Amino acid sequence: MKNSIRRIATLILPALALGLIAHAAVAEEKKVEMSAQKAAVADGTTKEIAQNDKVRVVEVTYKPGQGSPSQQRPMRVVRCLKGGTLERTYADGTKEKREWKTGETTIISEPRAYSTKNVGKSTIVYLVVFIK
Repeated sequence: MKNSIRRIATLILPALALGLIAHAAVAEEKKVEMSAQKAAVADGTTKEIAQNDKVRVVEVTYKPGQGSPSQQRPMRVVRCLKGGTLERTYADGTKEKREWKTGETTIISEPRAYSTKNVGKSTIVYLVVFIK
């Protein structure tokens, strides 16, 4: 009886230890991956102003160096409250700089996904109305 318990223990304990080590390694890998994504583009600040079943209104602020990750955005109306230089990067690597002037308003319906980054020296602030 004691021999069979020892055999089971010698089989189970190493397996449990390996499982715990593997779990810790996977958790650490996920942390590193998420940190790398955040380091790639520090997110700007988005503050919801209002929302109903047709539109969502937000104020978006990008400090120098901040931006947003790559995503496809719905059609929207953008009013620049404080201007600056923003760079879009598309999935194919194409980059496009845009100088926003304070007070400028535009309708954007870009079908391609892109990331954004404030490449200027000043903070950029937008009022954005997303059409649902």
